[in-house]
Amino acid sequence: MEYWKVDWLHDFQSEPTTLFNEIGDDGYEVRKVQHYRDGRKLKADALHESADIGLSDIPVGAIQDVAGQPELRATLITGAAFEEAWRSASWATRGPDSADR
Repeated sequence: MEYWKVDWLHDFQSEPTTLFNEIGDDGYEVRKVQHYRDGRKLKADALHESADIGLSDIPVGAIQDVAGQPELRATLITGAAFEEAWRSASWATRGPDSADR
């Protein structure tokens, strides 16, 4: 497993500004946390995705490639730092008909 923190430098009000990713040995996201400008902190795993947050359908690639993009600041973090971000986040709500809430 690898754990990433990615700061996304942009001006989009509805998009996340910081992402925390747990990446499996196969290169796919296992869990993800997104922080937003308005203070929301959402999390997702394979069983809990929504229109607001979900796991990537493709491998994420190497962190060096992500960090090489001018609008992204990507760093490796510890599993403990990821767990702290995970515990501070909430599941995204999809409305009153969500069966997994």
